[in-house]
Amino acid sequence: VAGGTDTHLLLIDVKSKGLTGKQAEKLLDKAGITVNKNTIPFDTEKPFVASGIRIGTPAVTTRGMREEEMKKIARLIDKVLTHPDDEHVIEEVKGEVKELTDAFPLYPGIREELRKGLGL
Repeated sequence: VAGGTDTHLLLIDVKSKGLTGKQAEKLLDKAGITVNKNTIPFDTEKPFVASGIRIGTPAVTTRGMREEEMKKIARLIDKVLTHPDDEHVIEEVKGEVKELTDAFPLYPGIREELRKGLGL
């Protein structure tokens, strides 16, 4: 919306995709990407529908993701929003999201520690 950000939040106008923020939120959730519908400046939609989505960067930076991963996430978001009726695309993106989050676990090493603790 603003062409940049001064905070950890990104606000994206999804009207150009022919979607509301509410629709985009649901579609992206199906693909494993968590966003929130959000009003944008001069929004013509009601707040519970909205014309935008909000993305918080702490969810990815906490995992150690950086600029390259954010570019990939942006491409995945665009792919879902460009093909909202294509379940194959949504499932494909869901798989890519899993690969990305597996490569950047929230708590690195925790699985191995749990295995050791359980004697597995």
